[in-house]
Amino acid sequence: MKNVIKTSKKGILMVTMLAASLSFATEKASFLNITDDARKIAVTFADVKEGNLLSIKDVNGITLYKESIQKTGVYTKGFDLTSLPDGDYIFELNKDVEITSIPFTVKASEVLFKKEMETTFFKPVTRVKGDLVFITRLSLEKAPMEIEVYSGSTGTYELMYAETVKNTERVERLYRLTGLNKGDYKIVYRTEGRVFTEIIKS
Repeated sequence: MKNVIKTSKKGILMVTMLAASLSFATEKASFLNITDDARKIAVTFADVKEGNLLSIKDVNGITLYKESIQKTGVYTKGFDLTSLPDGDYIFELNKDVEITSIPFTVKASEVLFKKEMETTFFKPVTRVKGDLVFITRLSLEKAPMEIEVYSGSTGTYELMYAETVKNTERVERLYRLTGLNKGDYKIVYRTEGRVFTEIIKS
């Protein structure tokens, strides 16, 4: 079944496609911690790709360490986490379509990883084919997601369409951008305290 919504003023045709699909990896990043000595901890992630981003953040979301992965395959690196002040932290691996977060605590120069609290956040995925824009996103918690579609040129965009998708694990949308002035398009996603922006060049 398809819902067709047409905004005549802006000329955007939006089709909700229930049959559209995108394969999401449901496997969590393989994570190991190995204590080499009293201070160093080796962290291993399997199946990383060049360009993935590894970060260490505090509980306020402030980035304390950031590294772009240089080689596809298995990533291993030793960290002296005991030098961090006592508190709670997060290892975050930002991949193509998902972000894996692994919390850990530093207390009295001891590091405790909370593997059971590892989470995977799936990012919205945008695919463009001609004048069609496919949007998909998986949320096992059925978190709401705001979608805003803008038209214009760099620095000057006008909101053309907006909606909030709720109560669904799998968001699947198809937009046909028609009847608009020539220019670029910008799609902004807001979900679970994160903002993602895609620029589509016309």
